[in-house]
Amino acid sequence: MPETPATSRRATHVTAAMVAARAGTSVATVSLVVNDKTKGRVSDENIERVRQAITDLNYIVDHAASSLARGTSNIILLVTPDVSNPFFGRVISGIQAEIGDRYQLLLSTTGEGQIPTAASVNQLTALRPAGLLIDAPNDAFLRDLPRETAVVLLDAPGDEDQAATVNFDLKSGVHDLVEHLHELGHRQIAYIAGRTGTETFLLRRRLLEESAAARGMVIHSADNSDSLINLDRAAEAFTTSWPEWHARGVTAVVCATDTHAYGALQAAINLGLRVPEDVAITGFDNLPYSTITSPPLTTVSLPGKELGRVSAQQLLAQIEGREVDLHPVLPARLIRRASTLGLSAN
Repeated sequence: MPETPATSRRATHVTAAMVAARAGTSVATVSLVVNDKTKGRVSDENIERVRQAITDLNYIVDHAASSLARGTSNIILLVTPDVSNPFFGRVISGIQAEIGDRYQLLLSTTGEGQIPTAASVNQLTALRPAGLLIDAPNDAFLRDLPRETAVVLLDAPGDEDQAATVNFDLKSGVHDLVEHLHELGHRQIAYIAGRTGTETFLLRRRLLEESAAARGMVIHSADNSDSLINLDRAAEAFTTSWPEWHARGVTAVVCATDTHAYGALQAAINLGLRVPEDVAITGFDNLPYSTITSPPLTTVSLPGKELGRVSAQQLLAQIEGREVDLHPVLPARLIRRASTLGLSAN
């Protein structure tokens, strides 16, 4: 078959030197352009000439060679204890929107709500990641984690002295939720917790208990009401706990996540309970499905996409040696819907 210009071009290994020659610049300038480090160092005219040369020659960046030269790869590692929660889809979307095609996002998780160990993450350091994004770590994980790499902690309240963090204003969100339930007349509240031993879930329970106590309300919780972030497990936890809660006069159930709340809603329906007439149900996250559950779910909105976006901004600033606000706090906002509204508790 006769050789076409396109096949000839693909058959030739295009180098940065060839791109530089075509653009009329240095190899160093080509490197700055392909690594997006041109600010204040390369003119707009030269940037455009290099980009045009890259297009004309079909130049493909050798990231492996680049990582050898830099001592790091173009990989950003996201470490999370549980991706079964749809909330993390939003977090990942925010991260990817910020890092674009400059870096590749790699996910490390153990599943079943278990927190990855520092040892397991250390095995991935052979990839020489440019940085680590760690969601909801516990103290043991942070204590053993090496600090040679840029690190940002997501949803890690209380760990601000360990590394750069991006957290939610859980205190105001929980306060507004408790005020909402109090106004509706609820005084006996049950809580379905997240089983992962992360500070964010422990803090949600503590804040709920403190805010409720200040309003003369009682929070009921038991070991069998803890659940993985799984609809079926949460439904089982509700079904198992409801007889005791009902006997204690519980009229509202607060769930650690919307996913838990979906399970509680289904279990309540299966038990013949009306929501919110017999029991009000709430969650945390404000996932998309929370607007179409039956009834739509009252929830504390935690902006997952913004969490991912701001965390990625923090990490990129560290990688590139720029100054950054080390501990931004994102708002948590109560969204009132039909799973609580319209009930005057008995």
